[in-house]
Order: sequence, then C-alpha cells, then structure tokens
Amino acid sequence: MKVLDMDHLDFAAAPGRRLAVLGDPIHHSLSPVMHNAALAHMATAFPGMAGWHYNAIHVPSTLLGETLNRLHAAGVAGINLTIPHKVEVLRHLETIDPMAVRMGAVNTLVRTETGYDGTNTDGYGIRKGISEALGRDLAGADIWLFGAGGAARGILIACQDSAARRVSVVNRSRDRLDAFMQCLGKEASNDSTELRFFTTDRNPGDPGRDAIIINATSLGLKSSDPCPVPESFLQPGICVYDTTYGAVNRLAINCGNRGVSYADGLSMLVWQGVRSLEIWTGKPVSADHMKSAAKSELERRANNE
Repeated sequence: MKVLDMDHLDFAAAPGRRLAVLGDPIHHSLSPVMHNAALAHMATAFPGMAGWHYNAIHVPSTLLGETLNRLHAAGVAGINLTIPHKVEVLRHLETIDPMAVRMGAVNTLVRTETGYDGTNTDGYGIRKGISEALGRDLAGADIWLFGAGGAARGILIACQDSAARRVSVVNRSRDRLDAFMQCLGKEASNDSTELRFFTTDRNPGDPGRDAIIINATSLGLKSSDPCPVPESFLQPGICVYDTTYGAVNRLAINCGNRGVSYADGLSMLVWQGVRSLEIWTGKPVSADHMKSAAKSELERRANNE
C-alpha cells in the first residue's frame, strides 16, 4: 500500500473525488484497500463515480491542523481519522454532530466550503458488526465492556442509544476507569441502561448466559497478548466481540476451547467504513466488497510475514 505524507501529496484522483485516512502510524491501515474496492464497484453502477480514490496519509499529531488546511485546499472531499487524531481534531472543525460530541471523538470528516464538519461512524459500526457477526442486537442486552479508552466510550454510547439493558465496564487501572467515568459526565445518566464500573481485581459477579462481552482494549492485536477477559466469564451461551482483528489471539483461542461464540472486529471496521463512504458519496455502498478486500489483504500480509 502506498502511503502519502505532507511532502508528497500525489493524489490518485481529481479534486472533489479525493478521500483519505490520516494517522500515525498508518501503514497498517486496511481502509484504503476496503474503500478503493467499494469505489471501483460503485463506478460500475454509478458511472459518475469513476475516478474517486482513497489514500492513506501519514500525519504526526503536531501537524494535524496544518494538514487539514492543506487537504481542504487540495479538494479532499472526505477524511477518516485513526490514532492519534480522533480527539485532537475536535478543535479544528467547523461543526461536530451531537453523537460525536457525546463520544468525545470524531472519525469522519466531510468537506464544506470553509473547512470540515465532523461525525463518528464507530457506533454504527459496532451495532452492525455485532448483528452481522454474532446475530445479536444491543437492545435489551447485558453488555460487559472491557477497556476504558476512547473506543470503549464510543461503544458505551452506542449501547445506551440502542437501549441495552445494562453495561458493566471493566478495566485494569482504577485511575483510568475513574477518568473514563468523569469524561462521560452527564452521559452516564440514562433511564433505559444501567451502568456499572469495576476494576478487574473486584468481583462483580459473572455475566448471565445471554451476555455480550466486548473487548475494547488493545490486548489481542498480537497473538502473544494475554487474554483481557477472565476465563470464568467464557461460558457457553455468551457471545464475545473482540474489536481487535488480524491475529488469532488468546481470547479467540479460549473462546474456541470453551464453546463460546467469538467474532473479531473486522466487521465493525467494515461497517464504519461503509457508513463513512455513504456520507461522502450519498450512494449505497457494498459491505461485501469492502469485507472481501479486507480479508484478502489480511491473508496477503499473513503470507508475507
């Protein structure tokens, strides 16, 4: 995958048809492969879409504001953001939709005449991802959410908006869990969803047999990572959704050994990408083409390791 930087912005599309993802690091991103596969398919159904292209751009956090100004001048119509830009970008935007404000993060930018508007498609991605991969709905569900970072906050808001019955947030660090609770502020109050917060050294009891466990920690990105979820939680009937992908990790292995339904986070990545592309183009987007391209790229990388 070709990665651009601010000294070499050789876009493969004309102004107005340029899309990009910004991050640091960014070379690992599957987004260009996914989006360009979808764009190629869309061009056959909508000839006016011919020539659209999605690039990855390496952008250190200190250059984010300057980069956005340059990309706006270059006619980049839509931008995705990944680590570490989802929060920092908030102060550089024209407007931010209410959902993204509640999540405290933005992952999708839409070009206006004077700048960029911000939104967040991660909530859509987690809802669609769990529905597709596990056949479960967040509405009325008992959710056990491991992690207290930005990803966990977005998932918690999505669970609340989907009327989950209960969300139990579990994290190793008490300080980070306290910061997470403080960051939620008034959003922690919701009439339809009970919220509970625990550190891993406490015993909140085991989840019910119909619970959905979500791993929103970074543990699982490497096959050598320890399992973030206690083995006692992994009982038949429970479903596990792991937001990491690309590695057969300890959580996946433990679920397989215990007969627990498991899915990695590729479906979430695909569906948040689908929603971003729909927002930018105003056209229907094929999730199947995105998913197929992402899987093929992961297989290629595994074979080259």
